[in-house]
Parts: sequence; C-alpha cells; structure tokens
Amino acid sequence: MKKRILIAVALVLLAAVGTAGVFAALWYREQTEPKNLRGSSTVEFVTTEEPGEELRPEREVERVPWPMFGYDLARTKVAPDFEHRPPFRRLWSVETKTYIEFPPAVANGRVFVANQEGLFLAIRARDGKVMWRKETGRCVASGPAVSNGIVYLGFGTTEPCRRFENRAGQSGGVLAVNARTGKVRWRFQAAPVESSPLVVGNLVYVGSWNERVYALNRKSGSVRWAFHAGEEVNSSAAYADNTIYIGGEEGTLFALNAWTGALRWRASSYSRFGRREQFYPTPVVAYGRVFAANVDGTVYAFGAKSGRLLWARTAGTYVYTSPAVWRNRVYVGSYDGKFSALDAATGDIAWQWEAPGAIHGAPTIMAGLVYFSTTSAGVATSRAQRFIKAGRRGTYALDARTGKPVWQLPEVGQYSPVVADESHVYLIGATRVYGMRARNTARALRREERQERREREREEREREGGSDAPEADGS
Repeated sequence: MKKRILIAVALVLLAAVGTAGVFAALWYREQTEPKNLRGSSTVEFVTTEEPGEELRPEREVERVPWPMFGYDLARTKVAPDFEHRPPFRRLWSVETKTYIEFPPAVANGRVFVANQEGLFLAIRARDGKVMWRKETGRCVASGPAVSNGIVYLGFGTTEPCRRFENRAGQSGGVLAVNARTGKVRWRFQAAPVESSPLVVGNLVYVGSWNERVYALNRKSGSVRWAFHAGEEVNSSAAYADNTIYIGGEEGTLFALNAWTGALRWRASSYSRFGRREQFYPTPVVAYGRVFAANVDGTVYAFGAKSGRLLWARTAGTYVYTSPAVWRNRVYVGSYDGKFSALDAATGDIAWQWEAPGAIHGAPTIMAGLVYFSTTSAGVATSRAQRFIKAGRRGTYALDARTGKPVWQLPEVGQYSPVVADESHVYLIGATRVYGMRARNTARALRREERQERREREREEREREGGSDAPEADGS
C-alpha cells in the first residue's frame, strides 16, 4: 500500500514538474520572441507634416549649414538644402587619433568636431586647416551644436569612454565656447552628459547621468529648469510644438513642456524578463508621431500629443541607431547588420539591406540617398546576449526609396556617416574627418567659390576688429 502511495505521489510530482516546465518554456518563448504591433495611417498620423521638404532661408544655410546632430530640431537627419550626390573627390583630411562617435556641426565656414578623448577642433571648411583646438581631458560621446556664434558640447568623465562602467562620483556637464576663437564662454558642471545639446531659442537642452533633464540659458549656462526622470538620461532631445522628447536608460520616453519642464506624458518600451532596455538612441518627431529606437532591437512609434503606442517593429538584435525619417519611411540600422526602411504609418518593413558589419551611428538623408556607416570595433562585448555581426567598416549610400546600393567607401567609417554645407560633404571616418566635393558639379564649384570668398571676407573683418564677441549666424 505504501509503495502505491509513493508511486502516486511521484507521478503527481512528475506531472507538476512537467506542467511547470511547459509553463516555463511558454513564458521564456513569450519573453524572447519579437513583439510587433502593426499601426494605422488613420490614427495620429499627420501627413501634412512632411519632414525634410521645407528649405531654410539661403542666408541661414550659408551661415549655419549644419547646426547640430540630426540637422534640425526634430532630429529628422534629412538635409533638404543640399543636393550633393556621389561620386565624391577627396580634398583634405584631418586626423584626430581617437574615435569620433558623433558627427560635426558646420557653421561660419568651420567644421566643429570632438573625439572620444575630448579633443575639440574647429577645422576650416575650405582647406582642412585647424583653426583652434581644445584638449578638454574629458570623454566626449555627443555631438556639438552651434547657435549665434557659440558652440555647445556635452562632456563626460575624466576616464576613457570605454570605462563608463565606473559611474559613481563622476562629473561632467556642458561646455560653451566662442566658435571663432575657441575661448570658453561658460561651463555647466553636473554629472556626465552624453546628450548632444539641442538649442531652441534661448535654451540648451541636455540629459545627464544624474537622472535629470536640464534646460540651460544659452548665454550664461544657468539652469532654467531641471526635470527628475528617475533614470539616467543619455539620449539627446528632439523638439516640436513646444515639447521636447527624450529617452531614459530604463526604457522610458518622456515628453516635457519645453519652457517649464512639466511632464506631458511618459511611455515605456516592452518589458522582457522583468526589465526594459534603454531608449539610448535619440527620438525623432515627424507626422505627429515620435519614432524612438530602443536597444532591445525594436523601433517604437508613439503619438506625439498622447504618448500612446501606435506601432512597434523589431528591426534587429540591438538598435543604437537614432532613426531618420523621410517620405513616409523610418530608417534605422542594427548590430546584426540590417539596415531597414519601415513604413512610418504601420511599421511594416518596406525594404531591408544586409550590411557587411554592425551599424551603430545614425543615418543621414541627402538628395534622395540614405548614408550610414558600419563599424569593425567598439560594439562587441562579452556581455552581449544577442547576435552582433562582425565585419569591416565602411560608408554606404542607398537609394532611400528602394534600398538599392548607389555608392560605398570601404574601410572608411565607424559611427556617423556624412554632414554637408553648400559646397562640401564631410565624411566621418573612425578617427578622421574628410572634406569632399561631388565630382564635376558646376553648381557645387560656384557655391564653393562663394563660400571661400565669404570666409576670406570674414577673416579679414576679424583681423581688423580683433573681437572675441560671438558672430551673428541667423539662428
């Protein structure tokens, strides 16, 4: 009798274990399989808000052709003011000796760029001459922004960027320097800042390791307001309709009143195994929506006014690429080498191209082509739980409508691809900036001649005046 009871108990236990195993397997599958939500073109989709179609005034383009990371306040990364197309002829190059993670800003005939060890350069656009350099001694993992003759740059730890794991007690902030001389105008001291500054009117917006989003006075660096997010904020901000949008390291996207810092709404990424991954990439605002890529490999679309999740689409294993948005498409790359164009209304994949390596930096769209770079180092980690494609670095241009390859420059690239002004394209390699021009382009030659003439006239005025005052730039 006892033997039968023991057998029965054993069978019950085995059944329970089997049932638990089935539930565990189902739960694991539910946590790991892609979570895609299809959107609609009839819900919070404003087709009259087409990014990259409105040209800026010519005088403004001449003075500040590329103001900041993402090109415009909404961070669309579309440059409608320039018509350069490959092939390109290389004119000059400047070596910085360490990785350049974010693209330069271009203003007043100069290209402003910083490498990860904090070397900050102003390069003359026409010939590559270094006009000034600053050794900040700080890790820089953000891009500069230019407004009214001042260049703003976020800076981080005194340790190399690769040692970001040691986060306790680190300091950083924002540096504002005169664009002509490199002289420091002010320095805002806080925790490390990985945000690329966003300048709107008289305010400069950044996020910080200390879980705050700051609005700083453009002229003095004083704090206008600070929002406590409750998580690190390393994303850069995007702006539209008196609202800034910025992501957090624990999977939250915030919409804040641009003038007061009041929370309008917050939204979250999908949870996997009880945790959410980072909204590290900078969000983009277009069509009345906020398109936000997450490190979890998903691109999310939220209503810009409501914060409601409208669609979600898996785009790869890890996505650190801030999207570009143009002609009803959202463009993004991933660590498994996929470069995707998603339908902005539904999230459906319009086309996808297999790159030869992992993609980390944000794309640029210019004259109907989408540019991006692949990386050969700096993204692989022993802690990675999903596939990372090992391959060679390079820079590529695809037809943005079809995904057809148009141009490539093997072995040159790493993070960000290209920025431009009226006469030049500036390509960012791993540690080097290249000044290039479209071959046999009469219009580009005329623009370059005008730009050189204006630069010489400006330099002559500066020699005569000797002033350290900021130059007006039409911002």
